[in-house]
Amino acid sequence: MSALSRITPLLLAAGLTGCASLPSVNPMNWFGSSTATEKPAALVEFKPRVSVKTGWQAKVGTAQGYAFAPAVNANAMFATGQDGQLHKLDATTGATVWQSNTGSKLSAGVGAGDDIEVVGTLKGQLLAFDASGKALWKTQLSSEVLGVPQVASGLVVVRTADGHIYALDAKNGTRKWMYERTLPALSLRSQAGLLITKGGVFAGFAGGKLVALALDSGTLGWEANVAVPKGASEIERIADITSTPVADDTQVCAAAYQGRVACFELRSGNLLWSRDISSTAGLAMDDNNVYVTDTKDAVIALEKASGRSVWKQDTLRARHLTTPTRVGNYLTVGDLQGYVHLLALDDGSFAGRAATDGSPIISAPQARSSGLMVQTANGGVYALTLQP
Repeated sequence: MSALSRITPLLLAAGLTGCASLPSVNPMNWFGSSTATEKPAALVEFKPRVSVKTGWQAKVGTAQGYAFAPAVNANAMFATGQDGQLHKLDATTGATVWQSNTGSKLSAGVGAGDDIEVVGTLKGQLLAFDASGKALWKTQLSSEVLGVPQVASGLVVVRTADGHIYALDAKNGTRKWMYERTLPALSLRSQAGLLITKGGVFAGFAGGKLVALALDSGTLGWEANVAVPKGASEIERIADITSTPVADDTQVCAAAYQGRVACFELRSGNLLWSRDISSTAGLAMDDNNVYVTDTKDAVIALEKASGRSVWKQDTLRARHLTTPTRVGNYLTVGDLQGYVHLLALDDGSFAGRAATDGSPIISAPQARSSGLMVQTANGGVYALTLQP
């Protein structure tokens, strides 16, 4: 199986004299290629240590190849699909509280803050709604909105497909600042998210750069190399960060395709450690470890302080795993057949498993107080509970 046929949920953006996008295709078609892909590994049998049950499920719009994830704000949940129907659900029961038609085909969402929900469109518009589903404002950006908008400190921060990051006033959508970065001639078009913490905005870019921006002004604090492009051809030189960075109080980490996992000092950007691991899905972090899903669908635990290998779970090959998420005493990933896998934190062994609707889980599972939540490509939203 070729390296490119393996990457999901990504599209290829190409241009010999500048960045341009190929016609949009469903990322689950592996770049629209007819090349045969590796058969997903069979599910191994194991003795469950935890029971994973469906507390409730709801139906929202299908993803149509984009990565949508629910947002939880207080006791409410907000979810959408590409069709543009924004749903407010009761977080306890999954019952529909209201449904609002955004009037647009969506490419990103939902971002939620105090009394505001934000989604992005294929045509580069950012749309904001209040807690009752009423439209607040609409702002036109430079290109298709990719990645979940982030709401923090009275701002909505979002990135677009052409390498821009915008910060908008959450009250009215006016622009506060913009950061622009030129993309390589050939890159992976991803829905990489933004991390906002400690007064900074952390973002990874095509070409392997990780940048730290001041949240209030957009000023560049530092930039660092997670990967350096190598090879003779443009495809071999793709070394892009396609996932959201992770951080604690002192360090921030990111992963790159055909690159490495690297951790840096949060304030200075100085390199702490790195490991040669290629990833498009990305990372999770807890007090002890950094967890990564690599491009061969192995889930790897690395010691956070040093990058030393702790364990590796490699029996889910070709199941196109999501970014890992720490949920209670377990690590969880979703796969292309709608399964949720729970791994033991100490050794990566299987601890639990749950099925959803059989369609791919593209976005990372989200931790909840009682378990976790996932959204599938077919628009199913599942609240899963964990029971010993």
